[in-house]
Amino acid sequence: MGCMAKNKSHDGAGPSQRQLRVGELIRRTLSEVLARGDVHDPELNRMSITVGEVRTSPDLRIATAYVLPLGGEGQGEVLKLLARNKGELRHAVGKKLALKYSPDLRFQLDQTFDQMDDTRRMLNQDAVRRDTEN
Repeated sequence: MGCMAKNKSHDGAGPSQRQLRVGELIRRTLSEVLARGDVHDPELNRMSITVGEVRTSPDLRIATAYVLPLGGEGQGEVLKLLARNKGELRHAVGKKLALKYSPDLRFQLDQTFDQMDDTRRMLNQDAVRRDTEN
């Protein structure tokens, strides 16, 4: 009964600790695999890719990796290359992590850096700076 109450209180409350932990493990694994060039695709291996975050579904069967090529160049290409090598990346993640199921990997562009730049620009506006300094 304690487990049911725990799960019930978590409905709609954001990711669980387990989701966060597994997402971070997947992020690290993908980062290592991509940095070492362990994928058998020369086009993918020549790119430097940052894996900013990985979010998992509640059942851990789907993992969405938020990625960005170094310098922001070739964003469309990086998504195609990652999708093309999804099976090999999924296998590498499954081998490294002891999960019941290796998650289905999905890739999206990480918009965090763009949002930070927009925020920085906004904070540097004279009117906003005056308001924040008072």
